[in-house]
Amino acid sequence: MLEEVFRDEWGRVLASLVGFLRDFDRAEEAAQEAFAIAVRRWPTSGMPDNPGAWLVTTARNRAIDRLRRERTLAEKIHLLPAPEAVMDEFDDSVIKDERLELIFTCCHPALPLEGQVALTLRALGGLETADIARAFMVSEETMRRRLSRAKNKIKLAGIPFAVPGAHLLPDRLDAVLAVIYLIYNEGYRGRVDLGAEAVRLGRVLAAGMPDEPEAHGLLALMTIHHARRRARFSGEDLVLLDDQDRSLWDMRQIEAGRAALDRALVLGGRGAYVVQAVIASLQTRERINWPQVAEMYRRLVDLTGSPVVELNCAVAVAQAGDPAAALRAVDRLDLDGYLYFHSTRGELLRRLGRETEARAAYRRAIELATSTPERRFLTRRLEHP
Repeated sequence: MLEEVFRDEWGRVLASLVGFLRDFDRAEEAAQEAFAIAVRRWPTSGMPDNPGAWLVTTARNRAIDRLRRERTLAEKIHLLPAPEAVMDEFDDSVIKDERLELIFTCCHPALPLEGQVALTLRALGGLETADIARAFMVSEETMRRRLSRAKNKIKLAGIPFAVPGAHLLPDRLDAVLAVIYLIYNEGYRGRVDLGAEAVRLGRVLAAGMPDEPEAHGLLALMTIHHARRRARFSGEDLVLLDDQDRSLWDMRQIEAGRAALDRALVLGGRGAYVVQAVIASLQTRERINWPQVAEMYRRLVDLTGSPVVELNCAVAVAQAGDPAAALRAVDRLDLDGYLYFHSTRGELLRRLGRETEARAAYRRAIELATSTPERRFLTRRLEHP
């Protein structure tokens, strides 16, 4: 129970402290101290009615006490409220939820993308540095340096702790959406489970920006995909959509994803994340309308110009009953270094009875595969085309 509360409240507590102290490191120290006090006290005294407000208040008071003890920061003390001015009542309505400001700070374009991702996971998700390092397959020391550089850049460049103004918001929102989706995709590929963290961040963003259709579209897309995660693998074996055990799908999450999609469509959403969410929703229907899925992919191609999206469109065309047309479309793409280009070609060639060419495509895909489930799946296809 404590662990769940801490995970739910970490981002909100840290956001409040960063907004209060304007210093990531001091905010983290104060948050960690408050959480440590809670671990000692709550098992005997009981959890407060509003644990988030309790943690924020305790952390703020501890931060002020720490500043007062440090002579080198004595000149800054007058800028901070005295401890008695900080809330004694744990009133949730008094504590502003500043997670949205923190998301935009972590995803500021002045930071390198790798720094944006790492800082977002640490600050909003509360993941330990070692966990983030494992997720991105780098050493813990490398990840620690990334986080340190990002925090220093925020401090030295004076990056504001704020949601950008209306004239900057569209571009900045696109960057935030891209970072959250990148985090989700890293988890979707089967590394450290970042999928749940990305969905959590998506909920925060959508709640903080209720009139932004793409925020709801991204949340819908991630939620629907995440609902199927248990069915994607059988042991160490990858399971394709057509072969998945639908009883393993989390239908409550799928309905939540569809509700987010409905909200996006009501708001007039027609962007890339909304279209992808529509595709994901269509693929959860009992009978998938593959011609409709292919049409939605064509819209997505128009929006993105992405050859990877064209590849997915070709898959939908094949599923709709025309593998020959799909193969013609795939062979026009310049994606030789992309695993799924070759695995898709192999599948299309297999359906068309061109077994020698299919085996060659599967062998090339195996060369590019980076995970054990992918290699196992492709090896089976190679051996039994």
